[in-house]
Amino acid sequence: MTEYNDETGTDSALRRTLGVDRRRFLSTCTAAAATAIAAPVLGASPAFAHSSHQGHGHGHGHDHGHGNDHGHGRDLVPPSKRGIILYTVRDATARDPLSTSLPSGFRAVFKELARYGYKQVEFAGYGQHANAPGGGNLETVEGAKLLRSWLDEYGLRAQGNHGFIPGSWPLTQSDQDEFKRHLEITNILGMDHMGTGGDPTGSDYRADWDVAADKWNALGKIAHRAGIKLYTHNHDAAYGFLLDSGPLDDQGRPTRSSGVRKLEYFLKVTDPKTVWLEMDIFWAHVAQYKFHTYTTRDGSQRENIFDPAALVSRYNKRYPLFHAKDGVVSTTNGDGYEMVPFGTGVIDYRTFFRRVGETNYRNPMIEQDTAPSDTDLAQSLKQARISYQGMAALRK
Repeated sequence: MTEYNDETGTDSALRRTLGVDRRRFLSTCTAAAATAIAAPVLGASPAFAHSSHQGHGHGHGHDHGHGNDHGHGRDLVPPSKRGIILYTVRDATARDPLSTSLPSGFRAVFKELARYGYKQVEFAGYGQHANAPGGGNLETVEGAKLLRSWLDEYGLRAQGNHGFIPGSWPLTQSDQDEFKRHLEITNILGMDHMGTGGDPTGSDYRADWDVAADKWNALGKIAHRAGIKLYTHNHDAAYGFLLDSGPLDDQGRPTRSSGVRKLEYFLKVTDPKTVWLEMDIFWAHVAQYKFHTYTTRDGSQRENIFDPAALVSRYNKRYPLFHAKDGVVSTTNGDGYEMVPFGTGVIDYRTFFRRVGETNYRNPMIEQDTAPSDTDLAQSLKQARISYQGMAALRK
């Protein structure tokens, strides 16, 4: 497997077999406009995290919500970069507008998010309730044009989508065609990025990560020709240690580790010009909590505390997108944290954003998986508003 750097990384066989004969899609874009856990020592158990917000970086004394801020030199997240993945408010986009007065469907939700102050959104698919304007399925060229008109209407910029990534390898012609159709939708929406919400592979073994890298390098080249950055969004498991050494099991697979984390290996063997990443900062902190020791070739245990901000800084421009998701300490669920609205938890986002820098390049998207409620149908939008205020309060 080739290790890529900024000057090399093409695979001639893939180049021969995956050439794309494409037209230039509509791509005019509307211009809009940590990793220390909050604990005394990096990597300390979240059980020892500070319970008070004082000094941990959320800066609750500065409220820039309601869409009234115009940006300050000390904002850690510039107003034009404050975004949200629509998965957070998925109940609102999926709601029947004929059954409620609450914002329902993409257009009404865009209007509401813009009212809070958001300037960017990330899609999690293009489906909404069938009774909403435009109908249920907007995953078409015409649907994308309609979505783009609503984004423009409310001053929003779309920056990505968790959508179609072919499962097959080698790629079938059908998968290539479907992938390119999604690239066309991406360009119509004016997005710079297209990706998926899943890890490249769930495997612990290097051979499977090599296969995943081959596929992502191939897809990345196709996306690059369309002017799009292809990205993978990752959860905690991707930061576990690769099994790549030691005795073999009964299926011939290694059982121990050299200490290389799976996603770090993926970064080394994918092309930095065509494959990008979106760090979910919450799940990266869960990984810090869970994956801090590994078994070496000789059977001994070694500690290696994961530092999410250091990984971003090392690979810098390969991280154009983040999921900004907050948490409070949990000692019972095995993850170390429970999700809460951004700005109400203990993850030290002030330190994280200071360390990774590049504020005009990064695109942090608020996400809260648990925002929808069966009892309070307005909850996800209420918490989206709270989260916007928490992001706007972050100061250098």
